[in-house]
Amino acid sequence: MPRENSSMASQSQGLTLEAIRPLFPLLERNSAGAILVDEASRLIWINACYCRLLGIDDPASVIGRPVGEVIPHTRMPEVVRSGRPILLDIMEYQARQLVVTRLPLHDPASGRVNGAVAFIVFDDLEPLTPLIGKYRRLQHDLAVARRALARRGSRYALADFVGASPAVLEVKRRARLAAARATPVLLLGETGTGKEVLAQAIHGDSPRGASPFVAVNVAAVPENLLEAEFFGVAPGAYTGADKRTRQGKFQLADGGTLFLDEVGDMPLALQAKLLRALQEGEVEPLGSNEIKRVDVRVIAATSRDLEAMVEEGSFRSDLYYRLNVLRILVPPLRERLADLGILCETLLGRIAAESGEPRAEITSEAVALLQRHTWPGNIRELRNVLEQTLALNEACSVIDVPELRAALPHTTMTNPLPPPTSAVRPLAEVVLAAERDALHNALAACGGNKSRAARMLGVPRSVLYDKLSRMSEKPDT
Repeated sequence: MPRENSSMASQSQGLTLEAIRPLFPLLERNSAGAILVDEASRLIWINACYCRLLGIDDPASVIGRPVGEVIPHTRMPEVVRSGRPILLDIMEYQARQLVVTRLPLHDPASGRVNGAVAFIVFDDLEPLTPLIGKYRRLQHDLAVARRALARRGSRYALADFVGASPAVLEVKRRARLAAARATPVLLLGETGTGKEVLAQAIHGDSPRGASPFVAVNVAAVPENLLEAEFFGVAPGAYTGADKRTRQGKFQLADGGTLFLDEVGDMPLALQAKLLRALQEGEVEPLGSNEIKRVDVRVIAATSRDLEAMVEEGSFRSDLYYRLNVLRILVPPLRERLADLGILCETLLGRIAAESGEPRAEITSEAVALLQRHTWPGNIRELRNVLEQTLALNEACSVIDVPELRAALPHTTMTNPLPPPTSAVRPLAEVVLAAERDALHNALAACGGNKSRAARMLGVPRSVLYDKLSRMSEKPDT
């Protein structure tokens, strides 16, 4: 091989001891410290400046010793082991901060790493003050951006769960308790009742409020993709997989809250893996043998009867008990008709803000008409009815009964035909009578067991006792 080609081959294999040796006198005179280690990370050379810095009187006394015994917290063994340079690093030594460069050395014949050289670029950070200041500003801006991103992830506060009925007040009380704790929360209620609003409010009021809020609808993800969605995917885990690591929802929610919507739709095979992730605080990406630690607070929600699913074997009992630490029953709209007025006002305000159109008002007669509807779609259906009413009545500033009738479904009215005027009773009496019938029917169906009756009605037991107590104080109408 020609001499020139031989030289090029040696250079391609990396920096060698022969190449660095002529620089020793220069490093001796001008460097604030320089050392050389062999392939076993033992010191084979140290200059006088470094000896003075370390308080070493005789350089020969440390030659041949492992570098870690002479220089605490050194990263030289890492450079020798990996063969990768560390071009700029800050090393703490006693009360001083040293800017250090470390380079691996290679054997010219085999090309393998056979040592490393390091030298102190600065033993005083004063010349780097502008650079450090810029770095700290960037770190601060990054922290601010992360907090802003976390706030965008959690859009709702507890005030956004609108209502003042006893059932709603109980929900808010439990939500505040949940926000003050790090325990799992289980939200139970029909679709459209505002479970995600509550989940975001609990996260926002918790100590994790500045961290990510990540939501995943289990029912909306195909079963064969759920594991990858939750735990992530290693590069090349399957044919067509990305060559880069894809993080799962657990990794994205690390330090924050993971909201599992419709958790009752989760297949049994994934339930076992979810349980392990919750118990151990670690996940294993699909196609990887590497375990990753995660710190995630879980809030789960479902519209299904998990207790019945546990009894029939379609939902793991151990996972149910893990999730059901603090349970919140979110009442359907038909059980909180007293909140219809304030809900309409709030929803009309949000619709106006989103559309940029003037805010519409609603009459008390229109609210009374809404109270005769059974609301199977709950608050989501209520918003839809209001939006339809505004769409069908251009430039509508006041929603009254005639405008509302066209958008309100007639098949789900509790009393589609208005009674004669002489038969009309005050709304409070109608609502009270309906509540009394519902309570008596539930108690009869449950053989007088108040806990089971409260579960059947979807209200907390304390609310059931309160209603029974108030009704016993009033004469029958």
